[in-house]
Amino acid sequence: MIVTIDGPAGAGKSSIAHQVASQLEFEFLDTGALYRTATLAAIRSGIELADQDALADFVSRLNIAWRDKAAWLDSEDVSELIRTPEVTESIRHLADVPAVRARLSELQRQIAKGRNIVTEGRDQGAEVFPHAECKVFLTASPKERAKRRMRQLADSGRYVTLEEVLTAQNQRDLEDRMRDVGRLRAADDAVVIKTDSMTPEQVMDEIVALVRVRLEQLDSID
Repeated sequence: MIVTIDGPAGAGKSSIAHQVASQLEFEFLDTGALYRTATLAAIRSGIELADQDALADFVSRLNIAWRDKAAWLDSEDVSELIRTPEVTESIRHLADVPAVRARLSELQRQIAKGRNIVTEGRDQGAEVFPHAECKVFLTASPKERAKRRMRQLADSGRYVTLEEVLTAQNQRDLEDRMRDVGRLRAADDAVVIKTDSMTPEQVMDEIVALVRVRLEQLDSID
């Protein structure tokens, strides 16, 4: 079974996806790690990141894998190397190239085939896994998401005002909704969960319950 969890920045989808996977004993597919791996490879090879055609051709020939909860480039585990500031800053160049996104979306489908997997992002249910058996779209009010982000930053020693976080978040929301590829949207058949008044545990429990109901339905069909 494939479980997709999409939503805007600050909705808590990443941490929830990990928790749901753990609770269900499913695998977690870190789709962002695949984009980071491709970005690392491009940086290493000196590809001009502004050249979309060159990026598309380069990524089409990469050997990227996801196994043992780690990202691999050829035979190298790059799980730590892809978390550098340079990769983080550069990933946007690849994420908006249609051919790159198509290649990595197909890779995600290959990885998920025949496995029980939880995956999260902006368009997993709508674009990457349109036939996923269970789709969730997590959201919350802009102010609530900004508060959560502000607390995260404070925990890491960065103190910013709510207004600053909200302004940056609103800009990102607009950009995510207007992207030519991979834009933020809920799949037509996704269950939308507004998390404003919910604890992370309550969100996880609701998603786990949804998945288990769907599993029972699938079992009854078989």
